[in-house]
Amino acid sequence: MIHSRLGELITTGLTDRLDRRDRMLLKRRAGIKSAGDSPFPLDPRGWWYAVPGETYDGAFEALGLHDGFPVTLDEGADVEDLPFREDAVPVFVTPELDGWRLLFGNLPDLVGLDWDAWMAAVERLSALCGEAQMFFEDGAGGTGLWVVARDGRIRRRCAAQNDVDCSGDPFPWEEHGGTTTVAQACARLSVNPGDIGASTRMRGHGWLALSRPGIGHENLNALVRL
Repeated sequence: MIHSRLGELITTGLTDRLDRRDRMLLKRRAGIKSAGDSPFPLDPRGWWYAVPGETYDGAFEALGLHDGFPVTLDEGADVEDLPFREDAVPVFVTPELDGWRLLFGNLPDLVGLDWDAWMAAVERLSALCGEAQMFFEDGAGGTGLWVVARDGRIRRRCAAQNDVDCSGDPFPWEEHGGTTTVAQACARLSVNPGDIGASTRMRGHGWLALSRPGIGHENLNALVRL
């Protein structure tokens, strides 16, 4: 499959109908381009999930994501600025970063803004991935939330606005350092997106996935620079 052929597939939204050979070629392309990538700080715009790199496949089912398209870190980083069709919003699953995969982009549309929906999503992720972490930070409102779930149940949760409200047994690093902020918690638990850089171990390629099946990636051709 030559570059022009790939461009046509992306433009016409047929990436959800590719045969096995074409999918392997797309994956190979992303792998080659990712090999030349250097990790850099990410901006999930205040809300992201982290799941183990070895079991991240379960995240697609847990969040109802479809039509995965292999991309590099650079190609997926600005996922919220990408165009989309109807209500098929794109979500980015990063390459493996220090053993973790981050998921972000258009999460209010995907998950909703209801507390129960938030908690249910992180529990589903942990049930299918073994562990899942949710981080939410509203810089303007001064609100922060971090959640750790394992095997389908929330293990620890801390929410902060004027006061800090935590439930579940604290981690040892909390007892020693009193850590409660989102930035401190994600750095301890998995990966701080803002601290990703040259020392971060990156493996594999990322994925762009959609919140509806059978839609494809029409009008997302600007994402892939061949």
